[in-house]
Amino acid sequence: MAAITETAAVMAVLVQVWNLVRVTLVVPLLRLAIFLSLMMTVMILVEKVFVGMVSLTVRIIRLKPEKRYRWEPMRPDLETGNLAYPMVLIQIPMYNEKEVYKLSIGAACSLDWPSDRMIIQVLDDSTDPIVKDLVELECQKWKSNGVKITYEVRDNRQGYKAGALKEGMKYDYVQECDYVAMFDADFQPESDFLLRTIPFLVYNPDIALVQARWKFVNADECMMTRIQEMSLDYHFKIEQEAGSSTFAFFGFNGGWKDRTTVEDMDLAVRAGLKGWKFVYVGDVHVKSELPSTFKAYRYQQHRWSCGPANLFKKMAMEIVTNENVSMWKKFHLLYSFFFVGKIVAHTVTFIFYCIVIPVSVIVPEVEIPQWGVVYVPTLITFCKAFGTPSSIHLVIFWLLFENVMSLHRIKAALTGLLDAGRVNEWIVTEKLGDAHKPKNTDNFQDSSNIQPLINKPKKTQTNIWQRFYFSEIWIGLFMLSCGCFDLATRQQGYFIYLFLQGFAFLFIGFGYVGTYVPGS
Repeated sequence: MAAITETAAVMAVLVQVWNLVRVTLVVPLLRLAIFLSLMMTVMILVEKVFVGMVSLTVRIIRLKPEKRYRWEPMRPDLETGNLAYPMVLIQIPMYNEKEVYKLSIGAACSLDWPSDRMIIQVLDDSTDPIVKDLVELECQKWKSNGVKITYEVRDNRQGYKAGALKEGMKYDYVQECDYVAMFDADFQPESDFLLRTIPFLVYNPDIALVQARWKFVNADECMMTRIQEMSLDYHFKIEQEAGSSTFAFFGFNGGWKDRTTVEDMDLAVRAGLKGWKFVYVGDVHVKSELPSTFKAYRYQQHRWSCGPANLFKKMAMEIVTNENVSMWKKFHLLYSFFFVGKIVAHTVTFIFYCIVIPVSVIVPEVEIPQWGVVYVPTLITFCKAFGTPSSIHLVIFWLLFENVMSLHRIKAALTGLLDAGRVNEWIVTEKLGDAHKPKNTDNFQDSSNIQPLINKPKKTQTNIWQRFYFSEIWIGLFMLSCGCFDLATRQQGYFIYLFLQGFAFLFIGFGYVGTYVPGS
């Protein structure tokens, strides 16, 4: 009996301490977090509505780039022949791309452009000697067919992709070239890519960059790739279109600088500050591959979130003091492009939806207005979902998955802002090509004597720490606990969202997302 009384007394003291801490510390901090979160949510809504209206207006009045800028088809001259075509350098940086190297090299070599007016430069940083030999052999094959293609290697990986691209510009033959086209190792441009993009550069001397739209060859592979397609379609169809139409600026998806892991965005910002214009041509498509394993997607998102935040830190004052662009464009770069798009979006998604809302359930003194937790987020969600109308039925799954990924994006953004930890980490996004898909066995043949070009990787033993993602699991358990508390006590209705989001964290934490590739 005495033990029970003592336990009850301890519990009473703990409750009093919690009440004191809650009232004096937790409640004020939570109210501040709610205020800041609601303010950031409104900022995002205004941004999404603005770019959405611009994109819609462009579509309604059919204001294509060919109408905004001079564009004429390229044709051989009667006197000079193919010399009427400018010389184009095509750069393809690679790193152990054993599954896709043939696709990108083949697509580049098959472009409709006079063969004597383009040079294809394969920049191979591969560390696997077998892969290097295969890539070099592929280049030699196309060279024997009359294609001007060069295979370039270097003895280090300094600067990663940006370093390879920068090194590639130092060769003497590059001085012959008027323009540069850059494709990642998994990119497959349409054959008329140069015919449709180069005229913008030829006839408009103030244009520095032409961006095509990505199309994804494996978008239907799994739920995770469908969700990625929704996000990236919105980025290209809405954000890139709006940036091109209003500010002639957008983040380039492609002298290079290796000070961050987003060398393409770095180049875009520096060119924009010089007063150059950018053009997005959504009708020109370039096939590419989405990461289909969660591990590969996490690495990619770390680079895409950390790099821009780090670039923002390094270039903010340079943008402010720049005298070549207007105040309006400076505002767009600092506020819309960097602050809202690269910092606020990641911050509010995780802090508000994964921390503030669950905590508010167990703090009765705090309430979140319905417009901030329901109406505004719903409008933002549908603004982004309309980029891919065919997948709008997946919007709930997309929302839950994006909230989970916000955990990694906010960590990466903070790493970039603080210039710490993994800020310069570069892990090449794994491309699978068709390697993991079942082969067609209609025409069966005895393959017992066939030797593979590349040996299959040996199966490695993976322990529990490698198979599971514990940060997702802990947050999932936290959200489920808050959901149970809401269901058992306050019944505000938050438990529906908290259960769905909590199970999403657990589902992903235990590895049930994306495709599974043995040995990856």
